[in-house]
Amino acid sequence: MTRLTRRTLGALTAGAALSAAAPGFTQQGKVLRFVQNGNLTILDPIWTTAYVTRNHGYFIYDTLFATDGNNAVQPQMVDKYEVSPDKTVWTFTLRDGLEWHDGKPVTSEDCIASIQRWGKRDAMGLKLMDFVKEFKKVDDKTFQMVLKEPYGLVLDSLGKPSSNVPFMMPRRVAETDAFKQIDSQVGSGPFIYVNAESKPGEKHVYSKNPKYKPRAEPASGLAGGKVVKVDRVEIIEMPDPQQQVNALIN
Repeated sequence: MTRLTRRTLGALTAGAALSAAAPGFTQQGKVLRFVQNGNLTILDPIWTTAYVTRNHGYFIYDTLFATDGNNAVQPQMVDKYEVSPDKTVWTFTLRDGLEWHDGKPVTSEDCIASIQRWGKRDAMGLKLMDFVKEFKKVDDKTFQMVLKEPYGLVLDSLGKPSSNVPFMMPRRVAETDAFKQIDSQVGSGPFIYVNAESKPGEKHVYSKNPKYKPRAEPASGLAGGKVVKVDRVEIIEMPDPQQQVNALIN
C-alpha cells in the first residue's frame, strides 16, 4: 500500500513517473493502490477545496492550460491561442482528437460551459468573469473569450493548478447549476472513473483511458504529456490512522 504524497501526486497527474509509487500486478494489469489524507466524499471539483477532490479531478479530467515545473502556464487541451492587439479578445483552438470518456468529441461549447460553471464558484474564476463580456463559438474546436477590458491573469486563471481547478467537462454536465453537485464523472482525462466498483468510504477505482491523447511535450509539473503507466488506480479509504499504519507495515 502506498501513501499519496505531493511528489507522487505530481507523478500521477503529470504522468512522468507513475511507477514511482510501486504498483502491483494483478489479473487486471498493473495496479496502483494508495491511501490519501482523507476520504473522497465530494466528486464535484468546484464544490470543495479539498485536495482529495482535486486529485480525483486530475485523474478523470483535463484542463485547457496547466502549470509546468517552473510555474509557467502552458497549453494543455489547447493547441494554440491568440490575443487581439488590444488584449480584449482571446481565441482558443483545441487540439485534434480530444474525446470524452463516452466517445463523443470535446467541443468548444463544452469548454465554454465548463469555464462558465467554474467561474460561478471559484475565487479566480469569479474575478475573471468580472472582466468577461461574452464567449463566442467560432467552430467546433475554436472559441473566443471577449473581455470588457484587458485582464492580465487570463492564463493564470485557466491554468491554476490547485483547488477548484477549471477542469473541462461535457456541456451536458457543465450546464448543471453551479450550486448543485454534478452526478456524472465523464471527463477526457487519462483515467476513467469506475462507478460500478467504487464504494465511497471504502475505495474509489479508476481505469486507464485507452483513448487518451497525451501532448507530445515531456511531462513537467502538471503540464506536458500525461503518459499513463498503470492500468488501474485504487484509492483505498482508511479514516483510522492506525489502520493506515498497519497497512503500510503489512
